This record gives sequence, C-alpha cells and structure tokens, in this order.
Amino acid sequence: MSQRITMMGCHIDNLTMEESLQTIEGFIHSSMPHQHVVVNVDKLVKASRDPALRQIINDCALINVDGMPVVWASRLLGKGLKERVAGVDLFEALVKRSAEKGWRVFFLGAREEVVSGVKALYENKYPGLIVAGYRNGYWSAEEEIQVVEQIKAARADLLFVAISSPKKEQFLGRYQAEMKIPFAMGVGGTFDVAVGKVKRAPLWMQQCGLEWFYRFMQEPRRMFKRYFVDDMAFFWLLIKEAARR
Repeated sequence: MSQRITMMGCHIDNLTMEESLQTIEGFIHSSMPHQHVVVNVDKLVKASRDPALRQIINDCALINVDGMPVVWASRLLGKGLKERVAGVDLFEALVKRSAEKGWRVFFLGAREEVVSGVKALYENKYPGLIVAGYRNGYWSAEEEIQVVEQIKAARADLLFVAISSPKKEQFLGRYQAEMKIPFAMGVGGTFDVAVGKVKRAPLWMQQCGLEWFYRFMQEPRRMFKRYFVDDMAFFWLLIKEAARR
C-alpha cells in the first residue's frame, strides 16, 4: 500500500489504477473482509458534516479518489495524488479480472430490471464470469437481515453495491465483517451506466473534470442542488485547508 494522504479529514490512498487492482487481488487472496470506497467532492463535503460517515470512510481498506477536482485540489495542497481512479473504470476492470481468475461476484443495487440487465450483460461480455448472486437495491428495514443472509450464502469474492451514499457506506460498515466478502465496493450509478440507462460523459469531458457537468445536463432538476448548492462547500473546505498549511 502506498502512502495515505489526508484531505479535509478523509484518508485517500495514493494509488494508480493498476496499483489498486494489485492491492484488491491481495485482499481476495487473504479471504479477510475489506471495504472499498471512492471519494469525490460530494463525499468529502458530506463527510465534513457527518463524523460517522467520515469514520466509515477512514476505516476502509482501500480509498480511491474519483473526481478530477479532488486530484487538482490535492496538488494545490502539495499532496500530489497520482491519478483519478474512477469507480466505473475500476468496476469494469474488476469484472473482467474476475472472469479471468474465477472470482465469484455479487451485484447488489439499482432497480430489478437494471441489476438483472447488468448480470446478463457481463455474463455475455465475459464468458466464464461466475455471478454468485444479485439483488435489487430496494428493501425495508425488516428485510435487511435477509439481504445480508443472501449475500453471505452466495460466498462471493467481490460484492458490488449500487445504492446511494451514505446508505451504501453505512450498510457495508454494519455488515461487511458478517457477510465475509473479501472485497466490497460501492459503485454508485455504475449499473445504470453499464446498461445504457445513463450515458457517461465523453472522454475529453472526463479528462477536463467536467463529468459532473455532463451529469447535470442529463438531470438538471435532480442534480442542481447537489452541484450548485451542497458541493459549493468544497471550496470553503479547500480554502480552510490551504490556510492551515
């Protein structure tokens, strides 16, 4: 594991994509439970306001940065993250590697038609992929233990969780050890992207740090508050941290 940096109270592992994949392979071979999280502007802002969420993030075995603004901020602060490791790209690479190495995967989250579509898509794309199980992301508090038992019984090596933050971090924080999954990863809206329900920004926009703007243009009413109200606090957090330095 490379040196961890700390930004705005959250730890981040300074790893490239390939270094992250090698680290995850080590987790799987260990058979011990490990939780992964990506941090972006929105996650850092939420964690600054929620100590419990911040603790869940900092307790994760692997913490990648997904968002060019955070990479740029790290360099401005003299911390120099190597690169962005986007959750959607890491997910794709892990599914491919799972098919190659015989790792068992479990898909959890999104609507039933989306998660079943993800299962069918990747079984077709990567012959030999072992899907240990799948389930949609909608359940009541009373059903939660049943979900945990289903995942535990599947004996998967990797669990991909496509439910919203901070619910997914809280779910994994409560049950990761009990489910005994060597590697659990929250993947946000990745399932929707995979089945084509949501389009990903063009590569040039990703490289310019404008993926958030592309997402806003797709769902302006839904995303306006997040990007133009809530996430504006990131700049104040950056100014405060720069001042402390």
